[in-house]
Amino acid sequence: MTKPPSRQRLRMFRIRLTANLLRNTKHNKRNTAQRYIKQKMNQTRPLILASQSPRRSQLLREAGFEFTVNAVDIDESFPATMDVELVAPWLAQRKAQAAGHFILDREIILAADSVVIHNGIIYNKPADYDEAFRMIRTLSGQQHTVITGVCLLAKEAEKVLSGVSRVWFADLTDAEIDYYIRQYKPFDKAGAYGVQEWIGLCKITKIDGTYANVMGLPVDQVYQALQDFS
Repeated sequence: MTKPPSRQRLRMFRIRLTANLLRNTKHNKRNTAQRYIKQKMNQTRPLILASQSPRRSQLLREAGFEFTVNAVDIDESFPATMDVELVAPWLAQRKAQAAGHFILDREIILAADSVVIHNGIIYNKPADYDEAFRMIRTLSGQQHTVITGVCLLAKEAEKVLSGVSRVWFADLTDAEIDYYIRQYKPFDKAGAYGVQEWIGLCKITKIDGTYANVMGLPVDQVYQALQDFS
């Protein structure tokens, strides 16, 4: 005759069973949450980033997006009479349309462009050290605006949006400007600076708007806009 299990063995069995149930419940909840977020991101459709900006790729990765990169080159000049606040979304739309040939079925193209505006003047990427120095010296101790235009393009729809952030710089000495330019070489950045670098960490005193938008992509708006694509 088989001897019945002891009370201690029964208690240990119940403990292990409860632990397994809790572990499975947590795992199921985590999987459900992940599926929910992926669905909200519209990750059932391939996302193509039409930009070679490492900062935009970084922001999308950190937000959990899955995407491929197929950058396009366009002429980034714009009509002289265009309202400066419309330039970034206009250029983003042109980039998305130039990448339209990557859309084979359900792909969504994401293109973006950022501009820095101070006193009604657009500050593009500096051509060299001297231009970068002049730009940063002008922005020193001042408030400026960063506008990032975004275009989402699919076979059935196109959506254009803009992120707007106001940024305040503390005063910078000539030595600080020289150090930043020589150390970080911001020649690929609108306004000659990167918010994620030394100048952003040490000399930006206030941002009205999102940090991600200043960095190059209003991820919050992209997340919401993708939900409009079925």
